[in-house]
Amino acid sequence: MKKLTLLLCAALMASGISAKVTLPKIFSDGMVMQRETNANLWGTAKEKATVKITTSWNNKTYSAKADKQGKWKIAIETPEAGGPYSITLNDGEETKLNDILIGEVWVCSGQSNMEMPMEGFKNQPVENGLMEMMHSKDSKLRMFTLKRNSQLTPVDTVSGKWNEANPETIRKFSATAYFFAKELRQLLDVPVGLVVTAWGGSACEAWMRAEWLKAFPETKIPQKPEDIWSKNRTPTVLYNGMLRPLIGMAMRGVIWYQGEDNVPRYNTYADMMKAMVEGWRSEWGIGEFPFYYCQIAPYDYSIIKWDHNSAFLREQQAKAEHMINNCGMAVLMDAGMETCIHPRRKDLAGQRLALLAMDKTYGMKGLKSESAYYKDVTFSNDTATVSFERADMWVYGKETYRSYCFEIAGEDRVFYPAKAWISRSKVKVKSDKVKKPVAVRYAFKDWVEGDLYCDGLPVSSFRTDNWEK
Repeated sequence: MKKLTLLLCAALMASGISAKVTLPKIFSDGMVMQRETNANLWGTAKEKATVKITTSWNNKTYSAKADKQGKWKIAIETPEAGGPYSITLNDGEETKLNDILIGEVWVCSGQSNMEMPMEGFKNQPVENGLMEMMHSKDSKLRMFTLKRNSQLTPVDTVSGKWNEANPETIRKFSATAYFFAKELRQLLDVPVGLVVTAWGGSACEAWMRAEWLKAFPETKIPQKPEDIWSKNRTPTVLYNGMLRPLIGMAMRGVIWYQGEDNVPRYNTYADMMKAMVEGWRSEWGIGEFPFYYCQIAPYDYSIIKWDHNSAFLREQQAKAEHMINNCGMAVLMDAGMETCIHPRRKDLAGQRLALLAMDKTYGMKGLKSESAYYKDVTFSNDTATVSFERADMWVYGKETYRSYCFEIAGEDRVFYPAKAWISRSKVKVKSDKVKKPVAVRYAFKDWVEGDLYCDGLPVSSFRTDNWEK
């Protein structure tokens, strides 16, 4: 009889009949929830059970009905920024989430330059990282980093933990994301929550669903485990394992730092990025949420034996900015390193992303967050005149009226270093070696130190031609 009782108990537990309310780890003690919205919660409970959810900020109780698999989902109203609060869940057995803050939540994604922690990588430090760690204690800045998870099919769960900002936790946390949040905390004076889902070396294709990749027939979608040739580059595997479990979580927007892996496949990147962002937005179902991203910084890719000019990928990223609604690009032409693909100036990356957010999302007056952008070129005899959009304050070089990053070519398509002098919002370009120029390029190389600015922001590398090389 005792043995039969034990077997029955085991069977009941296996079937989920005696299951306690459980939630994904993204909903746990210490979390930050998006303010002033209808925030989704979901989890599992007893089969067909009614789950009562009570929020301490208004003492309101909601009811959610679990399905045959015990899954349930509900949206709860969140107040203005504040806390700490608690949420109590009960389907006959109580579960309580404590120390919840209400504020601004951002998802931070991409590859290694988003993943790179404040301590840096071996032999690759973050500039001023130790000093930033020392001053990082902030109980209202909280962070959740998803553990790496590559999957052939979509999953519901994530691994990770919410942490308050302090020297110990910041040391292992994304430097770019931290610098972004540091600015928001100071300027908005509300709690900020960051959810980092990033994997070094990951391809854009890995963060997308198979349906979104149909427009790119060269992309091979994995069908079985042996098709996964790379845990972080194979199409769909990071969407399945590291993005799908977050979709539906209430948040303000996304910051993105990725592109280095796509340098060899640059020609489709703008279209692919647009498809990815539109796909994420469609599944999240909260409209065209802000999407701000870093343009990859200059680096000599020949060091890793890549025979590709990464300026073509930067060009695609600049193009995407004009193709995607409610987005912005942080230009990093002055933040690269010739011999390291992981720039040390993560403060610039985070601050420029924050500038975009404060201007375009939070409406702070007086800011300019978007870099001046190449508009057109005219030719007169041996001189080219380049014009710019978004250049009300006029462009300038490190030496005010000069730039040393321009090249010019004639019909033979051979580029020569050019003299470039600045006149208000235009740059005039010429070379003694090109009598009849037809094309101009600025900083259009793997490695270059950009020297053209407008209103404190660097101008992206660009070209006036459409030649293949």
